[in-house]
Amino acid sequence: MRNLLPILLLVGFLAPFQLSAEDQTADLVAIYKGIHSHPELSHHEEQTARLLAGELRKDGYTVTEHVGRYPDGSQAFGVVGLLKNGPGPELLIRGDMDGLPIVEQTDLPYASHVTTKNASGEEVGIMHACGHDVHVTTLIGTARALAAAKDRWHGTLLLVGQPSEETIDGAKAMMADHLYERFGKPDYAIALHDTSTRAAGTVSITSGPALASSSSVDVVMRGVGGHGAFPQGTKDPIVMAAQFIVQMQTVVSRQESPLDPTVVTVGDIHGGTKRNIIPNEVKMELTVRAFSDTARGIAIHGIKRAANAAALAAGVPEDRQPIVTVIETESTPVLYNDPALSARLKGTLEKSLGAKNAVAEDPIMGSEDFGIFGEDRKIPTVMIWLGAMDPAKLASAQAAGNLLPGLHTNRFAPVPEVTLRTGVTAMTSMAVELLGK
Repeated sequence: MRNLLPILLLVGFLAPFQLSAEDQTADLVAIYKGIHSHPELSHHEEQTARLLAGELRKDGYTVTEHVGRYPDGSQAFGVVGLLKNGPGPELLIRGDMDGLPIVEQTDLPYASHVTTKNASGEEVGIMHACGHDVHVTTLIGTARALAAAKDRWHGTLLLVGQPSEETIDGAKAMMADHLYERFGKPDYAIALHDTSTRAAGTVSITSGPALASSSSVDVVMRGVGGHGAFPQGTKDPIVMAAQFIVQMQTVVSRQESPLDPTVVTVGDIHGGTKRNIIPNEVKMELTVRAFSDTARGIAIHGIKRAANAAALAAGVPEDRQPIVTVIETESTPVLYNDPALSARLKGTLEKSLGAKNAVAEDPIMGSEDFGIFGEDRKIPTVMIWLGAMDPAKLASAQAAGNLLPGLHTNRFAPVPEVTLRTGVTAMTSMAVELLGK
């Protein structure tokens, strides 16, 4: 372990820390492996939330559980830990908690074997394939470090264990439950996300737009069903769906500005029950990613036009026109890293981790709901990327032009010790920079 990375945890400026770096790392790794082995899907993070709440209470935080309300009125498993340390700014630090419906195939000794039934009644595996186990554990380690070093900072820590990031409604649920009215409005908000594209022991940071907005769109292509041997008496929604999917590709290539990146993807399509039956409808699930409201609007309007055009060409009756639905509860804005705050924190990370281990990062088309906590950029926010891969394996893969198994795959496997130690060092150093005396 020491050969991979020097002992980084809280070097110098956190001398009062109660545990040695080795003790802290070992304990955090044990917590991490427990969370990894017992993942929970979005809206069901009960055990993870209870564990986080218990750890925060041990370190003197005032903890509130079940923070968050979903649109249907159900209660979320959000956790808030407050630690006041005299006058000064308030800093929000977030860690998200939910796993994904993926069957893990990492062959790790602590791999998840958990299964459950999804909303459709199908049995699915559950895995921490996006590293939220790393995020929660890092939040616990950061909470410990800052509680043990109160002579080095002043103000208020607002630690947030966020549910349901994968369904991008967890941050909205906590804000809908009056997060800031109840616990104070932060002056800054920071978070991290692990990545398979960087080596453990390193971090990276983007200035400005960091992750794209995400909009979920459902398209139902309706037709007139019938016998497959007599298509002349039908209006085939499968053919219309195929034409729609092809035509939709021109929305990005010919309607969007090449300087304003946009992605439109059909990720799910269902239609028909038997080879010789033309169905009445085909259902498609789409995702739209964009870096501006203008690009998002062009994409959504383009989707509607493409669907209507396919129906018009097929002569579909007026009462069987396509239904295009933008699911607002499954949408999130661009994650925007405040440029001034990004520059300030990059300097801090370079000092705490070394300049070569804290580098600039390009924006990506992935999405995150952490930006919700920034209240439309009224609160400066920054999310950093935390390298999680074995440095030797990553270098070998890159030399061969390959990628290691990444986020949302069944073989995503962070290196726990170095990743956690670096994550705690990074988050703690940023917190001390923003709240330091």
